[in-house]
Amino acid sequence: MEQVRSQQLSSTQNPTSNIQPLFLDTDMYVMKVWCEFVFGQCHWFILDEIVDRKYDLYLLCNTDLPWTKDELREYPDLETRETLFKMYKDLLINQSTPWVEIRGNNDDRLKMAIKAINKLLYEHRY
Repeated sequence: MEQVRSQQLSSTQNPTSNIQPLFLDTDMYVMKVWCEFVFGQCHWFILDEIVDRKYDLYLLCNTDLPWTKDELREYPDLETRETLFKMYKDLLINQSTPWVEIRGNNDDRLKMAIKAINKLLYEHRY
């Protein structure tokens, strides 16, 4: 876990100092949920990084699209996917960074994501 954490952090060095937006599909919240789901607990070093790292917006994808197999995706069954989604949603509800739930078909999802990002960019004037 430490190696995965280190690789993730090195690819996102101090994201809040960047002038341009930085888009990530994995952060320490993902690591936290994955650890808790797979191992039943989260490593302290992941929790420390959650406190230290700040982001501007989270896009949380709902489970309302069919699962598509690829080399990174696991858990094709809807029940497990919904459990993980609820874990992510609970985390986002209980933290201060704005977040948007992305749902619907592919076009709807793209529109929702663009709208949320444009709102953020307008508010922060990137």
